[in-house]
Formats: sequence, structure tokens, C-alpha cells
Amino acid sequence: MVDIAIVMGSESDRSISNRVTNVLDNTDYSYDVQVISAHRNPDELDEYVGQDDALVYIAIAGLSAALPGVIASKTGKPVIGVPVGAKLGGLDALLSTAQMPPGVPVATVGIDNGANAAHMAIRILKLKGE
Repeated sequence: MVDIAIVMGSESDRSISNRVTNVLDNTDYSYDVQVISAHRNPDELDEYVGQDDALVYIAIAGLSAALPGVIASKTGKPVIGVPVGAKLGGLDALLSTAQMPPGVPVATVGIDNGANAAHMAIRILKLKGE
């Protein structure tokens, strides 16, 4: 069992993932990092979320940034979205991550702000006493 599942939509998001893990490496929280695209690997994403026992998800995605919302639609656990500044200064990804439909919330941090996603995950876990 890991505390935090970090999922990025593309290997090109690795630098943002590294910002997350750099924070988490200074804690006792465990994490798992995966590259699984909501568009290119939907079955793999279904399987990962369905079998994963993480307590919090951090989803990193640019462009349409569907990944955080898709994960949130498949779990009742907290999902933190990190929009990536791939195009349009990251505003497309930011709006896609923040503007979720009712009942499918995604906590959203600033564009490329993987460190804040890690800090948010830590705060969520502290609520549970983990």
C-alpha cells in the first residue's frame, strides 16, 4: 500500500512529477509514480485506479488535462490535479482541471506546481492521522 499515487499523462510531464517527489522524499509518506494517459491508455488507467490502494491521487496533465477528472470519476479518494503549461500558458489545462462537473471534484493547484500538490496531499493525509 502506498500513501500517494502520482499519475502523469505523458513522460513529458516528468519534470513536474519530480517536483512532487522532491517534496515527498523529505517525508515518511510512500508514493508510486506511473505514466498512464487517460486518452491513450484508458484500460490501463481503469485497472490501476481499480486495483490501487493509494489514499490520495496526484494527477499531472497538460493540454485537455482529462486525467485528473477521469481518475476522480473512478475513485472516491481525493484527487489533486496539476495542470501543465504545455500550450496557452497552461490555462487550457488549468480550466479543464478546475471546472469539473458536480460530484466529481478535483483539487487543483497552480500551473506546473507539483510541489504544492505534494504539500496538499500531505495535509490530506495528516487529517487521517496517516
